[in-house]
Amino acid sequence: MTHSIFGQVIAVRKFANGDIEVDFYHDDQVTEYRYSSDTGRLGNFPKELVESLASTLATDICIEIFFADDGTPTHVELEECEDDEEYDEDLVPEES
Repeated sequence: MTHSIFGQVIAVRKFANGDIEVDFYHDDQVTEYRYSSDTGRLGNFPKELVESLASTLATDICIEIFFADDGTPTHVELEECEDDEEYDEDLVPEES
């Protein structure tokens, strides 16, 4: 059975050797995901997926990352984040 997590990218680090690290905020915690072409380094994300994540930094894009049973990421879904403040204002009654 696959599972997924939903959140936002809060930091991206790109290195001269081609490695990319992404800090992903979800469920009140930060998880670091990394791509590396060096097989001796821990690279837990496919290059195509980590580049998609990195491109969302400083945007209102929320991401859902899907994982296979073995924990390998399979795909991501991107969507515009909802603005909680916008919804809070809708709940406040207008003055007459």
